[in-house]
Amino acid sequence: MPQRVIVVGAGLSGLSAAHTIYLSGGNVLLLDKNNFMGGNSTKATSGINGALTRTQVEHKIADSVKQFYEDTLKSARDKARPDLIKVLTYKSAAAVEWLQDVFNLDLTLVSRLGGHSYPRTHRGHDAKFPGMAITYALMQRFEELAEKEPDRVQLIKKANVTKVNKDGNTVTGVSYLFNGEEITVDGPVVLATGGYAADFTETSLLKKHRPDTYGLSTTNGAHATGDGHKMLMAIGANGIDMDKVQVHPTGLVDPKDPTAKTKFLAAEALRGEGGLLLNSKGQRFSDELGHRDYVSGKMWEEKEKGLWPIRLILNSKASNVLDFHTRHYSGRGLMKKMTGKELAKEIGCGEQALQATFKDYNAIADGKKKDPFGKKFFHNLPFDINDTFHVALMEPVLHFTMGGIEINDQAQCLNSDGKPFDGLYVCGELAGGVHGANRLGGSSLLGCVVYGRVAGESASKYLFQQLLKSGGGSATQRLGQISLHIDPSRPGKVAVEWGSGASSSESKVSQQSQQSAGPVMKGSAGDSADPGKVSAPSSTKDFKIPDKEFTLEEVAKHNKKDDLWIAVKGIVLDLTNWVDEHPGGPQALFSHMGRDATEEFEMLHDDEVIPKYAPEIVIGRVKGQSVTLEY
Repeated sequence: MPQRVIVVGAGLSGLSAAHTIYLSGGNVLLLDKNNFMGGNSTKATSGINGALTRTQVEHKIADSVKQFYEDTLKSARDKARPDLIKVLTYKSAAAVEWLQDVFNLDLTLVSRLGGHSYPRTHRGHDAKFPGMAITYALMQRFEELAEKEPDRVQLIKKANVTKVNKDGNTVTGVSYLFNGEEITVDGPVVLATGGYAADFTETSLLKKHRPDTYGLSTTNGAHATGDGHKMLMAIGANGIDMDKVQVHPTGLVDPKDPTAKTKFLAAEALRGEGGLLLNSKGQRFSDELGHRDYVSGKMWEEKEKGLWPIRLILNSKASNVLDFHTRHYSGRGLMKKMTGKELAKEIGCGEQALQATFKDYNAIADGKKKDPFGKKFFHNLPFDINDTFHVALMEPVLHFTMGGIEINDQAQCLNSDGKPFDGLYVCGELAGGVHGANRLGGSSLLGCVVYGRVAGESASKYLFQQLLKSGGGSATQRLGQISLHIDPSRPGKVAVEWGSGASSSESKVSQQSQQSAGPVMKGSAGDSADPGKVSAPSSTKDFKIPDKEFTLEEVAKHNKKDDLWIAVKGIVLDLTNWVDEHPGGPQALFSHMGRDATEEFEMLHDDEVIPKYAPEIVIGRVKGQSVTLEY
């Protein structure tokens, strides 16, 4: 009789499910096909939604769960599933506070994104993107648990799950490839394998359901190929709303590589804080805070009129609020700072025309004129040509798939008769119907945490029920009187009480892990050597920087994809054979080939990630610089 839950996919939803199973007293095996955890969750740039959170109360934001529900219902349009939306919105505050309380995350900043009646998208004060900060905190904790409690928590990376196994209507486990060998594991299954917004494979779900989007670039990692959808539909699960693919309006166009298939996303927060979208005449053409499909549609209309390229512009006030974002995008060569006069020259519309756009917009914001596009919320005014601006080129990009596998409000996967499979749960972007026809910004991370927790709770209940039914050995007999609860008087502990009084155990979540929410990158040092085992990260005590010195001029010569060096904090890294290991994807490294990327590195990483997870890429020191890498 299986005594653990198998979770497939180690993005935020799979991690939320895995932690929930662990905290519920269950054992968990986490499988991911990549050599690093995080999936697309680490790329989320705007934050996580929540209504009636502590943060909103402290900011005196008069939001309500009902209003969040109504906003989501409206965005979902004709594909709205009220039962699923109710779970998403009514459990949102608990999800945000779970991240704050269990993982010590700062989520005390809140902003309003498109389609929201109130500011409810939470992020932290630290410089890192919220998706990265949140997901890495759960990743790091999970790795610590896998090392400290290998009897309860197991992690296998590079485990490519190929099929979900079932007997009748009961799912019995999964089969996966590891080092070329097929391995089958038994137990209830939580599938959290992500979406299909980078499915350019021969069996492409994009080509099948939305061929019009197949030629677009994507913001997703190359791993988002709809594996879970294909495996589940093969056993009789239902794909629903599969044509509902979200095209995000603001993909950043790299002037050096405008046709790149993978593009970085310009966070919705840029428009949320007052960024304007201008066409090639320097004119507005939309409500910048409209739903994503609306704004993308307006951009395509401008293209048909011959009025591309589209630029996103931030004035100095918005730039100051979004200092991290603007520095990050500028460091990648995707955004430029310029004066209003330089902007008018670059657009080619003339200063008079640009100033007329700004004056018109200021008058609308002041209530003196009605906005032809119906915009209601205005921030960081006024706009003036004598200001400075951060400017980037934009085009719509594949971003998220609302379509997916049909579930109920307990995250159970439904079969072709509309009944739940036994022992099979689905969460995250793989779950269809949660967002309907269009997802609101800030609800991807929320969907991951809410439904990850629901799936974890449902799977744990199923696991314990199966153990009760088996009535086998002493452990399962003791489970006959199990009582699980979290003891509020002892934060970070889960008490498991046995009614017989035969034994008592408690699992203490390490205080150290509660404090660390820094990014973790897994290089070859982090490979699973054997199924079910996790190699401990390298000790920073053993880390030594080679004495060999290289000038920055020498580093600059290694600026090709097949010969790639980068300098960081006084050391030189040879990343040529490591680009596919990089959690942010190869594109993130290509932006910095042959350069000193210290500032960009500091924005996203803790210093210890290099000695801990990729010591082999350090080849020497930068001549004439002090090493400032702390380890």
